[in-house]
Formats: sequence, C-alpha cells, structure tokens
Amino acid sequence: MPIPPAQDPHEPLPVVDDQDRPLGLAPRWRVHRDGLRHRAAHVLLFDSAGRVYLQQRSAAKDTHPGKWTSSASGHVDPGEEYHQTARRELREELGLDLEPASAGMLPASPATENEFTAVYYLVSDREPRPNPVEIAAGRFFTRAEALSLAADPAQGVPALASVLALGWAALDRGEPADQD
Repeated sequence: MPIPPAQDPHEPLPVVDDQDRPLGLAPRWRVHRDGLRHRAAHVLLFDSAGRVYLQQRSAAKDTHPGKWTSSASGHVDPGEEYHQTARRELREELGLDLEPASAGMLPASPATENEFTAVYYLVSDREPRPNPVEIAAGRFFTRAEALSLAADPAQGVPALASVLALGWAALDRGEPADQD
C-alpha cells in the first residue's frame, strides 16, 4: 500500500526571480518538477553541549524521503516572511514554540534546489517532540557526526552541509540565540 504524501502536491508556493522578488504562485509539484526558484527556511536546534538536532525525513516526503536534514524546515507560504516560516516549522515539526535567530541566507542554486534558503538557529535543552507524519527519526549529533552525514549524498539532503556551516558560524560567533 503506498504511503500517503506528507504534503499537498497542489499547495501554492511563491515563485521568485533571481533576486528573490515575488513573481506569483505555482503548485508545489510544478515548482519542484520545473526547478522554479522559491523560498524556504531551515532551523538548527543546538543543545547546550553544542550538538545539533537533525531529522530524518519521512518516507512520505515528496523530495529526499529518508534523508537527514536540518532540525526543522519548510517552504515559505504565500504572504509569509522567512522568520515566520522558521517559527511555524519549529512548532509543526518539533512541537517547540521558540524564537530562532538568523544565521544567514543561501542563494537559490542547484545546491539548494533553487530555494532561497534562510537559515536560523537557537540553543535550547528543551526536548523536541517530532511530528511522525513529517519525521521518521531525529537525534542530536556532534559536529563531526553531522558533517560526516552531510558529506554523504546517500544520507543527507543536498543543502545540509551549507545549512550547517551557516548555523555553526553564527554559533561560533557567540551571537545570542539562547532559549533557556
């Protein structure tokens, strides 16, 4: 029996130009099929020991099922800003109502699958409560473990190494992102 999708393939997503300016809406399936530029937010949850929580995507996901990715992530919805997406995805995917800080931005490119990607991070020892519809597994990884996972295209999503690099750079600068 086929696994039902974790998302609606007809969900309208904002399509943007090469400068991240809105052009209109297109259904999710077309955005992915045609490689249209669009927006996403990724959140990295670090614990006080400096480990990062990563999730293994559900088998029901339409892209990269079963691969490891950031703590929480998702497309920017119509009328939504990047930071709103980051907060929404933390709640929906990990059951955490927290305010992440900006770690930086990745341009839309083949490495990000044409997503302009806003990366956020936070430090908290609150226990994530993964949504089983979207997440097959999740756990905290050391920096070395996470980088090893991200370097293996059979295990990590294409943008994971770049997302991690931005998150750790912000964490290493000591920018405030504590939530506890």
